[in-house]
Amino acid sequence: MKVCIAEKPSVAREIAEVLGARQRMDGYIEGNGYQVTWTFGHLCTLKEPHDYTDAWRSWNLSSLPMIPPRFGIKLISNPSYEKQFAIIERLMQNAEMVINCGDAGQEGELIQRWVMQKAGCKCPVYRLWISSLTEEAIREGFKSLHPESDYQRLYEAGLSRAIGDWLLGMNATRLYTIRYGQNKQVLSIGRVQTPTLALIVNRQIEIENFTPEPFWELKTIYRGTTFSSTKGKFTKQEEGEEFLKTVENSDFTVTDVSKKNGKEYAPRLFDLTSLQVECNKKFSLSADDTLKTIQSLYEKKITTYPRVDTTFLSDDIYPKIPQTLKGMTAYAELTAPLLASGKIPKSKRVFDNSKVTDHHAIIPTGMPANYLNENEQKVYDLVARRFIAAFYPDCDIATTTVMGKVDRVEFKVTGKQILKPGWRTVFGTEEKDPEKEGSDEEVSVLPAFTVGESGPHQPILKESWTQPPKPYTEATLLRAMETAGKLVDNEELRDALKENGIGRPSTRAAIIETLFKRNYIQKQRKSLLPTATGRELIGTIKEELLKSAELTGLWEKKLRQIEKGTYEARTFLDELKELVYQVVANVLSAPATQAITLIDPNEPKKKRATKQPTEKKPKEKAPAKAVCPICHKGNILRGKTAYGCGEYKNGCSFRLDYATYGEGLSEEALIKILKDWKPNG
Repeated sequence: MKVCIAEKPSVAREIAEVLGARQRMDGYIEGNGYQVTWTFGHLCTLKEPHDYTDAWRSWNLSSLPMIPPRFGIKLISNPSYEKQFAIIERLMQNAEMVINCGDAGQEGELIQRWVMQKAGCKCPVYRLWISSLTEEAIREGFKSLHPESDYQRLYEAGLSRAIGDWLLGMNATRLYTIRYGQNKQVLSIGRVQTPTLALIVNRQIEIENFTPEPFWELKTIYRGTTFSSTKGKFTKQEEGEEFLKTVENSDFTVTDVSKKNGKEYAPRLFDLTSLQVECNKKFSLSADDTLKTIQSLYEKKITTYPRVDTTFLSDDIYPKIPQTLKGMTAYAELTAPLLASGKIPKSKRVFDNSKVTDHHAIIPTGMPANYLNENEQKVYDLVARRFIAAFYPDCDIATTTVMGKVDRVEFKVTGKQILKPGWRTVFGTEEKDPEKEGSDEEVSVLPAFTVGESGPHQPILKESWTQPPKPYTEATLLRAMETAGKLVDNEELRDALKENGIGRPSTRAAIIETLFKRNYIQKQRKSLLPTATGRELIGTIKEELLKSAELTGLWEKKLRQIEKGTYEARTFLDELKELVYQVVANVLSAPATQAITLIDPNEPKKKRATKQPTEKKPKEKAPAKAVCPICHKGNILRGKTAYGCGEYKNGCSFRLDYATYGEGLSEEALIKILKDWKPNG
């Protein structure tokens, strides 16, 4: 018998159906020369410290660092897992060959290899590697099975990742918990988790330490169009007022009108991270919710394999595009022009073998997208429209720049006109190009101006304040993890930095969820903010390697190099062992500091224990509140679009709009602004 082992029962059923195995047995499906069985994700895991020696059962500083001479695996203690494993073990001992049908990625490879090792599999092993669960994909996959040895490097990279996480996580967590923890709660330290938390903590510190500075911009309105002075921002009001006086008594004259035609390309196809970013921005879905939703669509055969980090397709997909488009009957109005054209365009921005390794970008399979829940429908629609738009013509635009002059002061305005919408048709008129999102570019069409025309205008000296960086949202945090903390908007540059990103596309959502569960971060609307515990933990960790996104990104790069065969797994683990020794030595030699505040999110607030101070502390003063400069009674409140006075119900009309002063100012920043505020300001 040929034994196929899938990662979950639902996938096993799909494979069994295609293979003609239809006889349901206890823990497997049999027929046509095959026995198709399954795991439940992880059945095995790395051994825990106490499995190596009793000395590591208790948490003692004297036992650190814990570095086993050889790492071992064990079956996870669970009656269902143990029963299923016994079935797998029996099948494998009698198999003529085993076909690994696990998830086609690093984690999937590791999960199945551990099970086969634990079961003592001796027969030849082959690998099924597919990007979708359609009948066609499964049949093609079984026609081109690969020997297990083809994926040895992938397994070594996954094993190195797991051992590296064990070495750092087990040792650093015990070290910091014993040294700085309290209330018998664990201070969790992780290779990816801790630098991710550090990103959020450091951003919050930047925001709090930010001091807003005023600046002034000279603008003028001519023929209903706002022009900006080419002088830029003035840091002194007097300087801006001097230029304002210069332009107040003279007419505005148009000095130059230039028009440049150009093209805008369709947005890239989705990888997992860009899909999670888009779903968070558009639908407020968490990274974890998006991953679960796209995984569900994959298992329903509607979209392709989701845990990918490329936005490109391989050349072998190109001949299948027309058939996929035909299958998307709900989008027939949009696909009809492509199918009628006779030939689907093939662009290097979509098809590039050099940018595809194990899997291609997330696309529809062409199977009917029926019976979807609300989230599945939203996510599928995003994937479907990106896919269709990729084959539409470019969007033709005209960018017009108008220069003007008043006395000796120059002004400028830029406008954009869409000449041929091209791919924008797929998204409708409201869809913005993700590449241009957040830019200051005007998208409105300008009136027709003639060089030399002149007339009256309305100059304005607008006062604004510098803005602090914004707190991370899940969307911006995912991007920061992808680029190891570097702020990058350009997609080509972002691709280059992906190799040094922290975590993998498939694990980033789980890392963010872990930070929530550990009570290290909290969410306010869309903003991710550190808790007192998270903040104090990062403040206590002095080893940059434990909390630096950039340095952790270098480890991730080495793991990818192991996968490619350009770096040795043994070297990577030796480096990590050396790091663990160094971290333990540094923490133990450092003077003891105050214990970290630990709050159990599952404990009622009034029962939460806090460490008793050894001596009475002076009572802390309540933080100062921003008070209304008009009525001097109400505290300043934060509304949807502006700051306002708490006495608004009693007639106080004080208001500071976010557009001018910025949303999310700290109390200190507001107090500073109000101190200098004038009724006409």
